[in-house]
This record gives sequence, structure tokens and C-alpha cells, in this order.
Amino acid sequence: MTTPTLMTATDTPTFSLNRIAQALCGTLLATGLALAGPALADSAMTQDRDDELRLIVPPWPGVTVKSEIFAQLIEPLGYTTDKQQLSSTVGYATLESGDSDAFLAGWIPAQQESYDAAMESGAIVDLGNNVNGARMGFTVPDYVAETGLTSAEQLADPEIAERFNHSVYSIENGSTVTDMLNNAIDADIYGLSNWRGRPSSTPGMLSEVEGAVKDKRWIIFYGWTPHWMVPEYNTVILDDPKGVYGDDNGSSDVKTIVAKDYAEANPNLLKLLDQFVLTADEQSEFIRTYSLEQGDLEVVAREWLVNNPERIATFLEGVTTRDGGDALSAVESSL
Repeated sequence: MTTPTLMTATDTPTFSLNRIAQALCGTLLATGLALAGPALADSAMTQDRDDELRLIVPPWPGVTVKSEIFAQLIEPLGYTTDKQQLSSTVGYATLESGDSDAFLAGWIPAQQESYDAAMESGAIVDLGNNVNGARMGFTVPDYVAETGLTSAEQLADPEIAERFNHSVYSIENGSTVTDMLNNAIDADIYGLSNWRGRPSSTPGMLSEVEGAVKDKRWIIFYGWTPHWMVPEYNTVILDDPKGVYGDDNGSSDVKTIVAKDYAEANPNLLKLLDQFVLTADEQSEFIRTYSLEQGDLEVVAREWLVNNPERIATFLEGVTTRDGGDALSAVESSL
């Protein structure tokens, strides 16, 4: 992806035992994953059924690097990864059919229909967010925000509208977010009825942003995090109290979704999948290195692991190798 252009849900807490209990419709995990903290930790000592993880990886930079980091993390634990290059829609179908095991890019509500169908069928387990701080909305460079512009409500000010030339840049026509912007213009939200939406390709929009930042001109555009635009252009997303780009100022869910059968049979790797949580800033940085700077995927992932030992320790807490060994020591030795 350059991005899923459709991220608009409130941030949710990461995995809780109550949520997995609900997702599994009240059943116990077949390998003895009891619905209580101590039992979950104990179950990690049970050898997982599978030594392979079939991971759905749409062609989006963020999930591409994130999935490679996870693949390199589990290899010294005794697991391999089959990275399946599928769209999110196809991915939910393969999770239901048993042809895929997990997905690290469950953007909600962008994928709400597919997600709801899979949940209603009882085919998937939702482990909660793996990215904290994901968000989208009206975005400006930091030097514009530093003048006191913090909320989209201020766009109704004629002087501010003039500074932006009554233009909001956006991505492709027909994308969900450009439809959101056009609807706001039609409804005169934030006084936008006399503004113009300026849709383009994502690279085209960011080219406009780059030129404006170079000249310190005012520009407002559709932005999101995680993305390399955040560190590259020092972007600031404005408050959006009327929810043009979704509830809670455009906050987003990026969920870890696991096939129910795989979750039941692999409690150790399930625990690691649950604890593999990044910040939006962390993901933005490695997206920049991989996508903007065209870094080698395997090198970018390995360097992130080498440079973040404290994060690795958090991910691996209570996790073992597949044969019950010390997971942290195994990973540290591999790096």
C-alpha cells in the first residue's frame, strides 16, 4: 500500500482474554488455552502444532516491513513464514477457508464488511491493534500548525482559507477518503463549500506537499500515519471534531487477525502475535527507510530488530521457542 485509504476507527486496546473469549464464542482453545492469565502463560509451554505461519501480506509498505520483521523474529524460535501476497478482501476469504493463518493489517472500518463476515462465521480471532496511534485527516506541515492552526474548524476563517488558496489536496478520485472530503465540501462542513478538492495520485499529492514544504508555502492535504510523510515533512493532523475523516479525530484500528483453527492449535505463537505491537511513529520510520529511501526489505527489518532489543524483549515475554527453549536468547543469538 501506499496506505489503506480508508482508516477510520477509534483506537482499541490490544489483546485481552475477554476479547479472545468472545471471539472464540465461548469455546476453550483445543490445546488447553484457558481463559485466564496464568493459564495463557502456561499454555505457551505447549508445543505448537504448526512450524509454519502463512501470513497475508498486501503490497503496502507498512505491512510489508512489519511482516518481514515478524518473520525474522520467529525464525530463530523454530518457525518459518509463508508470506502470501494477497489483497485484504481475498485475505479474509483465505482465513475463513483455512488457506491462511494470520494478517497484520486489519484496518477497521475500512475492511468492516469482510471483517464482520469472518467474525460472524466464527472463523477468526481478533487480537486487537498492532499499531498504536494510527490516524488520518486534514494535514499540514509543522510550520503551518505552529502559527496556531490546530483544528479543521478554523478552515472557515476567510483569511486561513485564502492562505490555502481554498484548496485541499487529496488522493485518487473514487477513494473512500476523497469521497469523504467531497461530502464535506457538499455539506459545507467547516465552511468548505467554497473550497476545491484537488484529487491526484498519492505520489502526485505528495509531490505537491514536497514543493510546498521546500518553499514554506501553506498547504493542506489528506494525510495519515503511519507513513513516511510524517518524518519526511513533519506533518501535523488537525483536530476533526465533526468527523469528516471518521470518529475520534480519524483514529484508526490496525488489527492482528488470526484464523481460529490456527489460534487454537498454536498458543505459543498466538501469544507472540498478540504482543507484537508497534507505535505509528516506529512504523512511519521503517516505511520511510524501505519505501522512500528504497532500502532492501530484509536489511531494513533486520536493522530494526538489531536496534530495538528492548522491544524484542517485550514481544517475547512469556513466549518460548517452538520446542520450549528460551525465546529471547534464541533471537539475540541470531542477531
